[in-house]
Amino acid sequence: MSDLSLTILAETPGDAQAIERLHERTFGPGRYVLSAYRLREHVDHVLDLSFTARIGTLLVGSVRQLPVCIGDTPALLLGPLTVEPPFRARGIGRALLDRALSQAKAKGHSLVMLVGDEPYYSRVGFRQIPRGGVTMPGPVDPARLLIHELVEGAFADVSGAVRPDWSAAA
Repeated sequence: MSDLSLTILAETPGDAQAIERLHERTFGPGRYVLSAYRLREHVDHVLDLSFTARIGTLLVGSVRQLPVCIGDTPALLLGPLTVEPPFRARGIGRALLDRALSQAKAKGHSLVMLVGDEPYYSRVGFRQIPRGGVTMPGPVDPARLLIHELVEGAFADVSGAVRPDWSAAA
């Protein structure tokens, strides 16, 4: 990534429209039927835990996190993570993930979950959630439910349905 001058910044309200266009280009209209989007319909992402990647003034990537509960345990749901196709495979997604996870830990969060590809996300510490212990609203491939403990042992004995954490959003 030495050929890029990349800046990672906390998302601002003014970024919303550009990020929505990025999601539209990279995920298409089918994104709204995904289980994770069902959660996003009910609670907003946390701006100071969500980040943009820019090269100069060009927005080339984004990652968001929103407050959820797994059963009664507070957690963050990471996603979507997206990078403009011409800028993929240059470390931008990894830079966004590193910033999002380190900021979540710094702010006192202990768990981050997502729905995604384990081979990609395991590089930053995500692992598959054991089958049957956690459920999402709507259909989801259980092999794609991943968890990252920001505090060692934070996922021990955690189970239940994933739902928006309205108390954190208030």
